[in-house]
Amino acid sequence: MKRSLVEKILTLVFAALFILSCQPPDSQEEAVEESFGAAPVKVYKVKRQRISENLFYMGQIEASKEINITPDVAGKIASIYVEEGDRVQQGQLLAELDTRAICLQLDQAKAGVAVAEANYNDAKRNVDRMDRLSRENAVSEQQAEKINLAFEAAEAQLQQAKAASNLANHQLEVSLMRAPFSGVIAARSADVGDMINPMMGGAGVLTLLDFYRVKIGIDVSHQDVVRITKGQPALLKVSVFPDEIFNGQVSVVNLAADNMTKKFRVEVQVNNPDLVLRPNTFGEVTFEVEIHENVFAVPQKAVIDNKFVFVADGDKAEKRDVVLGIQNAEMVEIVSGLVEGDLVIVEGNYSMDDGTRIEIKEVVQ
Repeated sequence: MKRSLVEKILTLVFAALFILSCQPPDSQEEAVEESFGAAPVKVYKVKRQRISENLFYMGQIEASKEINITPDVAGKIASIYVEEGDRVQQGQLLAELDTRAICLQLDQAKAGVAVAEANYNDAKRNVDRMDRLSRENAVSEQQAEKINLAFEAAEAQLQQAKAASNLANHQLEVSLMRAPFSGVIAARSADVGDMINPMMGGAGVLTLLDFYRVKIGIDVSHQDVVRITKGQPALLKVSVFPDEIFNGQVSVVNLAADNMTKKFRVEVQVNNPDLVLRPNTFGEVTFEVEIHENVFAVPQKAVIDNKFVFVADGDKAEKRDVVLGIQNAEMVEIVSGLVEGDLVIVEGNYSMDDGTRIEIKEVVQ
């Protein structure tokens, strides 16, 4: 009984195989496709647009200006009026030395100027009187010479007193540390009571950065630097703001390569009014070196092996050979092989064959 059941099953299998073998090849393929269903794909509608060829370089973001705030004279720090992170304006008083001794010197110098001016005025009156008497032949030549020498000495003493006063004024002025430009206090390297001597070097009292405008220095290869010019627009992207692009401009293009790296220094400046770009971080700089307007372009992922694409033709995929033009990270120019309005498959196109059944799930932008 078991044997007869096995024989019946085998008979049914052979009968099914015989029926399938008698079907035309196209019917078999359709049966196979029916069993697997249409391939789901996403397409991109071909249109005329602008495309640019880009160069990409990583660079370090730096403040446009940086300075260590240090007095020009040695002394003890009396006051520091700012902290790290404070925004300051040009000319704002940031810190000062103990100026009591300098103020006393200034008072002394001012008093010296007053004495010298009195002596000068007296000597000047004597000269005027002597000139009048000389015209009347009322004074000897020796007396006139003596009065003139006294006037010259008084004039020299006045100049000396004024120089001493100016020096004391200068020492007082440079003891007051003011911001040479608007910016942000990046570091505080000293405390009240510390002795500071500019002749000894060091980090000074404060570090001031101006990064309302930043610069990005990059090293560019010889083949790329010839495509970059001063004043050329550039774009900056940073990882913490992935959806934001900062517009900049090339400010420096070195004409000589570095002796060690054989690369050329290029500097890009970017406005940073909100201070969102931070010094000593990294960003990606993009240079548009060639631009084509009003051309056909498709996403990079639509092109396979840099040779062909698949176009949706109804519910079938049609293989098209294409000729490529300029390209960037996202898009590629199509010189020939496509026409406006073609639906190019951008997802689901790998391992696809010409004529594969498809089902369009989305038209991407």
